[in-house]
This record gives sequence, C-alpha cells and structure tokens, in this order.
Amino acid sequence: MVDRMPGWLEWLFSAPRMKPYLRATGGDPEAAMRLYRWNVEASEALYTPLHYVELAVRNALHGCLVLEHGRPDWWVAAPLDQGGLALVETARGKCRAKERERARKQGRQVRPVTVDDVVAELTFGFWATLLVSRYDRVFWVPTLHRAFPYYSGRRDKLSDDLRALVRLRNRVMHHEPIHEEDLDAEHARIYRVLAALSPDLAKMVRAGDRFRSVLDGKEDALE
Repeated sequence: MVDRMPGWLEWLFSAPRMKPYLRATGGDPEAAMRLYRWNVEASEALYTPLHYVELAVRNALHGCLVLEHGRPDWWVAAPLDQGGLALVETARGKCRAKERERARKQGRQVRPVTVDDVVAELTFGFWATLLVSRYDRVFWVPTLHRAFPYYSGRRDKLSDDLRALVRLRNRVMHHEPIHEEDLDAEHARIYRVLAALSPDLAKMVRAGDRFRSVLDGKEDALE
C-alpha cells in the first residue's frame, strides 16, 4: 500500500477525491490516475446518451401534462404534493435569479420568467419522481403512460429505471467515481427508456454512441 500520492496529484486532485481510485488499485498512485482517466472517459461517453434521455423524458412528460390540464404551467392545476410544488418554486426562483443576473450584465430590464424557463430548470429527479407509486392514480394512469408509447411493462419497473438513471446522471455530472458501477447494465437501461419513448430516437442516439468502445477498452486503458 502506497502511503502518499505525489505532491502535485494530492494538491490538484485532493486526497479524498483520489481515495476511491487508490483503494481500487491497491494504493498505486500511477494505476489510480489511469483509472481516474478511464473514469473520466467513461463519464464522457455516457454523457451524450444521458443528455438525450433526460431531455426526451422531460419534454414527453411535460407535453402530456400540458395536454391533460390544458395549460402550459400544468403544475398550477395538477395534484403535485408539497414536495413537488416546492421543487417548482425552487426552479422558478433560480430562473428569476439567473434572469436578474443576465439583465444586469446586458444592461436591460428584467423579463418575466416563462414556463419554458421553469421546465428547463426542473431537475431530472423531479421528472422521474412523477412516476413513483404515490402518483400512480393521478399522473401515470390518466396521462403519463402516454409519454412512453412503446412501453408495455409495469410503471414501477420504468420508475426504477428512471431513478437509477437520475443517480447515474448525477454521478457523471458531478465528476464522481462510476468505475465500480455495472456500466454495461446502466447503458442498456438508457436505451430501454429511449426505446420506450421512441425507437427512432434510440436508433439515432445509438448511431453516435461510443460507450461500448470505451468499456471494451477498459483493461487496455489501465495497463
């Protein structure tokens, strides 16, 4: 077990950040850095399909709820619980703050926050929560099943997939270790959700997907 990383590595990457990689490589700093680089490459390769699945899920759910409630700000009329309403208000507050800052920098008046602003600000976790069990009768059964026209399974299975993808997305976006995850299974999960939304979308995303080559090259990258 190596007791200490090189000074530059500890200073620039921090001991806590490198700890999982050192643990996975038996304390070898050079091997830990190779694993870290592969983790970055794997995260980069997953970013693109995660980008598409997050945007597509958001817009499909939003579109269904707009149609169901007859207004673009559907959350005003929909039976969101207090937690959901709080998330909407948080998103609206962030939108206002961002607009004030943009207006200040551009020397113009502050414009009102739009529905599109709020929809874009709401997190992937918020949208995934709309498929949990407590919303089954108020969201899934009457309308949200229509967001996934090519899915015929149970709501809870799709909900589990979405929540797992939220977790993976957050780890990728916050530069956290994913090298110990079953990334092959997570990659397949992305495409299950994409195919449930649109097989054409899944085909388009897969055409530019480089994750398989990154995963297949893991052992070579760590040598």
